[in-house]
Amino acid sequence: MWSYPRVLAHRGAGVLAPENTLEAMQVGWEHGYRAVEFDVMLSKDGFPVLMHDPFFGRTVAGAGEVCKTLAQDLMKMDAGSWFSPAFAHARVPSYEAVFRFCCEHSIWMNVEIKPAPGHEQETGRVVAEITQRLMQVTRSKAAAPLLSSFSFDALMSAKLAAPGLARAFLMDTITNDWRSCLQQLDAIALHTNQKYLSPILAKKVKEARYGLFCYTVNSPERAREIFNWGVDGFCTDRIDLIPFNFRGDKLF
Repeated sequence: MWSYPRVLAHRGAGVLAPENTLEAMQVGWEHGYRAVEFDVMLSKDGFPVLMHDPFFGRTVAGAGEVCKTLAQDLMKMDAGSWFSPAFAHARVPSYEAVFRFCCEHSIWMNVEIKPAPGHEQETGRVVAEITQRLMQVTRSKAAAPLLSSFSFDALMSAKLAAPGLARAFLMDTITNDWRSCLQQLDAIALHTNQKYLSPILAKKVKEARYGLFCYTVNSPERAREIFNWGVDGFCTDRIDLIPFNFRGDKLF
């Protein structure tokens, strides 16, 4: 049901570095983390890059959209100054560059497929195909990546393109059709917002023999609580407060 690390660095390094950058992956690794979650979106020319928001303005300055910008232009954009002048050199990275970095450092990846509106199927297919190709040409001691998404269509497309890759369905709140969605996607896990999870819902998911993963847990106390409910893992922004080898009962 869940054979992966239990604690992941959210978007690379949480609050310690600009999200979804190579610099964030480096900071997470320096803090001992060997498991990360990050977002992948397609450029105008169908090239996968790390990005959470479909529009510029938060982590990348200016106006515009990721899906309407060529990859070569995206990867020149400043993705770090918004966070701190110390990261002014950070740029929007390609998925392949981050994948290779993680493989070289034995970092396990939860790859969230984050399609821009209207690009769900294409994004799922491209990310799955490239993930499968990169797995064949790189070596890593970490387990194969897990693909996740809020988009049912993106995950279904990923399933058709690379059925051998593990998938997890993301739901902000767990709706009544969760089991049907997981079955259709042949997913191994349900990922959900820890704010809306309850012991009863957690028990139902675990009794159905699915992995259960939460976002975003930022205190050891909350982590212990949901672990006691049967949650298998979570991602955190506070890699400075929650060590990578946190198990819930004690800190190692």
